[in-house]
Amino acid sequence: MTGAAGESRNGDPPVKIGRMLFTMVDPNRGHEVAYNRWYERDHFYAGCLVGPWLFAGKRWVATRALKDLRFPEESPFATPVDAGSYLSIYWVHAGHEDEHFAWARQQVYWLYGQGRGFSERTHAHTKMYDFGAAHYRQPDGVPIELALDHPFGGLVVLSTEPAVGSSHEALVVAAAPHVGALLHEGMDVVSDWRLHLEEGDFKAPMELGAEGGTDDRLVQLCFLTGSPERLWPAVRRYAESLAASGAGTVSFAAPFVPTIVGTDTYTDALW
Repeated sequence: MTGAAGESRNGDPPVKIGRMLFTMVDPNRGHEVAYNRWYERDHFYAGCLVGPWLFAGKRWVATRALKDLRFPEESPFATPVDAGSYLSIYWVHAGHEDEHFAWARQQVYWLYGQGRGFSERTHAHTKMYDFGAAHYRQPDGVPIELALDHPFGGLVVLSTEPAVGSSHEALVVAAAPHVGALLHEGMDVVSDWRLHLEEGDFKAPMELGAEGGTDDRLVQLCFLTGSPERLWPAVRRYAESLAASGAGTVSFAAPFVPTIVGTDTYTDALW
């Protein structure tokens, strides 16, 4: 992991992220409240948190005003680019990912068999991603393992495609100075993720949305204090500087705020 201005953090945490479940979904219109309550009061726990080795989760939401900030206008990560009002993110402990997802694959079918699914929703993008590294504005900032429990006010999701003929690894290296600029402008934590390439023939009981781009894409979760709108000009500059460097092109940039647990706040502001 890295700290401010690329400084290294010493030591390996005893609790360590290995993989993330990233699921971005829209409730069907007219079912916003029902979906929010089903997910928050049942599926968030029964479908994820009660499973082995999944140690943190958080829900985020994009209102219409936040969706209007997304760019570019067309994206392989979400079709259309404003698809995906709710985002749920989960951390799975390193070294135990296969055990958790073996449980999860059985659990989802068990829940549906018990009548505990929710058909009035559409997945925009649901995938697993492997953790790469975390970069911090402060040398002793909130560790990425705690990022879903810390009361960050905003989240920015970035997906970047490497230049033609390049690779995920080369893009991570080339993006580093631009990430440093983003941290300098006020982003607290920027984490790097790579698509986890599935093995086997598991089929989910629903369509899981857009593929997201090439297998070499770099997905970044950027956590910040306060509202993501205040740093949106910095996000735009990040995308522009990365493109100008020739390293890659941001194919999806989207801001979110945390849901307010136990309430239906934002369900009337999605469209």
